Amino acid sequence: MELSSFLIQLLNGVQYGLLLFMLAAGLTLVFGIMDVVNLAHGSFYMLGAYLAYSLSSTFDSLALAIVAGAFMSVVFGLLLEWLLIRHVYQRDHLDQVLLTFGLIYIFEELRSIVWGDDVHGVKIPELFSASIPLTENMSYPIYRLFMSGICVALAIALYLLISKTRLGMKIRAGAFNRDMTEALGINIKLIHAFVFALGVGLAAVVGMIAAPVSSVYPGMGMPVLIMCFVVVVIGGIGSVRGALIAALLVGLVDTFGKVLLPQVASMLVYALMAAVLLWKPEGLFKK
Repeated sequence: MELSSFLIQLLNGVQYGLLLFMLAAGLTLVFGIMDVVNLAHGSFYMLGAYLAYSLSSTFDSLALAIVAGAFMSVVFGLLLEWLLIRHVYQRDHLDQVLLTFGLIYIFEELRSIVWGDDVHGVKIPELFSASIPLTENMSYPIYRLFMSGICVALAIALYLLISKTRLGMKIRAGAFNRDMTEALGINIKLIHAFVFALGVGLAAVVGMIAAPVSSVYPGMGMPVLIMCFVVVVIGGIGSVRGALIAALLVGLVDTFGKVLLPQVASMLVYALMAAVLLWKPEGLFKK
């Protein structure tokens, strides 16, 4: 493999890994802090993509569509948590799985009613439509670098929120000992609602920024959900740091596997997961 090709695939792998991290971060926060298994997480990614398709046409600007879509998805997450999710906090994981699995079918049917079953495209903004030349014959799209930059910025903001703020301290306290946190006067229900809405918002934003590259189509949330669970299992359930490292590993393995070993590329990520679990059954990092 030539150096220029290697560099392009490396950038693709890192960009894919960062997208997976932002998706998996919301999933691992919800499970690690709220102890809720959310199989509908991929549907929020799909929701973001369809919001980008609709709102970018309305505002004639992808940036405005992302801002408006992020706000709408957070509000939707708060309503969903209030109406359904909070009622299964203290129940068995099987009940949570059944509820969120049912939500997948509900969201898919609503998507079919509202947007139909056609494949849609989202236009890349003119500002990011160019490419950076790497060699005489090869270049790299600026928009993919923009996607990576957005993911890095969100990851830094998430780290600062969890580690450096009073709200983050309350979130970590609630994850460590819910009963003691409530005894100290902290409204744990409000904390859980915020965490769930944050997870929904992160998934939707990733769907919105990925829409111009991946297109918008029915069922697009299911493959993403599977990869998110792979990332969460490899990194360690409840560990945001583990999700970051695992997402980058999965992104690089998947990208280079499709180039170097296309015959077995579809199983390489799962082989990586099996190898990690054999080595460390709890994942790379504990909660």
